[in-house]
Amino acid sequence: MSKIGFDNDKYIKLQSEKIVERISSFGGKLYLEFGGKLFDDYHASRVLPGFKPDSKINMLIKLREEAEIIVVISADDIEKNKRRGDLGITYDLDALRLIDAFRECGLFVGSVCLTHYRSQPAAEQFEKRLSALGIKTYKHYPIKDYPANVPLIVSDEGFGKNDYIETSRSLVVVTAPGPGSGKMAVCLSQLYHEHKRGIAAGYAKFETFPVWNLPLKHPVNLAYEAATADLNDVNMIDHFHLDAYGVTSVNYNRDIEIFPVLNTMLEKISGKSPYNSPTDMGVNMAGFCITDEKAVCDASKQEVIRRYYSSLCSLRQGMTTQSEVFKLELLMNQLNISSADRPVVDAALERSAATSGPAVALQLDDGTIVTGKTSSLLGASAALLLNALKALGGIDHDTLLISPAVIEPIQHLKVSHMGNRNPRLHTDETLIALSICAATDPNAAKALEQLPKLNGCEAHSTVILSRVDENVFQKLGVNLTCEAVYQTKKLYHR
Repeated sequence: MSKIGFDNDKYIKLQSEKIVERISSFGGKLYLEFGGKLFDDYHASRVLPGFKPDSKINMLIKLREEAEIIVVISADDIEKNKRRGDLGITYDLDALRLIDAFRECGLFVGSVCLTHYRSQPAAEQFEKRLSALGIKTYKHYPIKDYPANVPLIVSDEGFGKNDYIETSRSLVVVTAPGPGSGKMAVCLSQLYHEHKRGIAAGYAKFETFPVWNLPLKHPVNLAYEAATADLNDVNMIDHFHLDAYGVTSVNYNRDIEIFPVLNTMLEKISGKSPYNSPTDMGVNMAGFCITDEKAVCDASKQEVIRRYYSSLCSLRQGMTTQSEVFKLELLMNQLNISSADRPVVDAALERSAATSGPAVALQLDDGTIVTGKTSSLLGASAALLLNALKALGGIDHDTLLISPAVIEPIQHLKVSHMGNRNPRLHTDETLIALSICAATDPNAAKALEQLPKLNGCEAHSTVILSRVDENVFQKLGVNLTCEAVYQTKKLYHR
């Protein structure tokens, strides 16, 4: 169904070489601001089929002897109890998760930097927790009129008041749990302190999207706009790069808008800036690793449609605004696509109309579409999973993989003892039941063996699914969309 359109091995090789080259150009030390996700970059893997979600971390592993990591977290975000939308955990807990993940990969985490620090109680408590865990913590403070007041910022009363973060490696990766953490300011503050100490160091930025050497309206770059519709990011021609080199390149509005200020800061810190444009600052080599233009374009268009449905659901749940939906509709118009270009949508809606209840459709890798409907025993998502596993394993559709004798005690437990009103099995409960049956039933065992084949498949539900079912599809690697409709008219949905 989806063709490979990206050379992942070439990407890791080129990206590693580019970073080493940039380190050398600054005399042996580079502060690299890492935008986006170092782990689990599923957006990139969806729009660049062949890009592996762990590509960036594998690239860093190649440089592990030279690299150390600073995890940046805003004290304001800690105080607000800000959460990651995809994982549902607070930023402070995600910082700990990131540190564990880096260490498991053999990467050295040197410290945590608390930015926007004003002795917020929650931030102070987090600092104590880090100290108890043996993690070095540094504090960076708010600077009045940042980033406009450059003379104050680049002075002992600005960056000079921040803690100097002690580092020992040539490549210092500055990353964070989420946007707005202050990564760039941390890098610039460090350059200020390094320069005062007579240490040669430079700054660069690693953002995968937009891809600077693809056209402005390329589907990959429009898919990035779709992914950041809530931030209102806009891709733009980097006019600084065009003026300096006569070459057209693409960046996004925030980097272009801040560049004159950033450039002035770099000049004030070290006497001159090494960059003529925001594009110059980047080290992104993704555009050189596309091997199948059509595959990448098709995948990106599907991503825009998925983002559109996600936005509609968020609007229904009161988590976004109508303007975000309008922006995604505009992007779909630019790409000349609609929901009709997502085959599972019509299949799910037709199945729902035929059964007068919620339904889910899934497209297998060979293009076959499988559906699932709601029954007295199973929810539509659970039924779909079993039907898909049967199709993948060549098991007759009428074969019972899970005996009602196994399902009924689970339903009794849910309703009579766990306080659930809905007796139907969710996807996670269905998979557990299937695993139990697999111990004695060869068909159930064969069905379980098919689970990896669901990775990368497309699915659509005619109702907004529970968080449990969403999480199961996500863990299986299924790209799910939902109609912006609840199954019931209740005001509270778990």
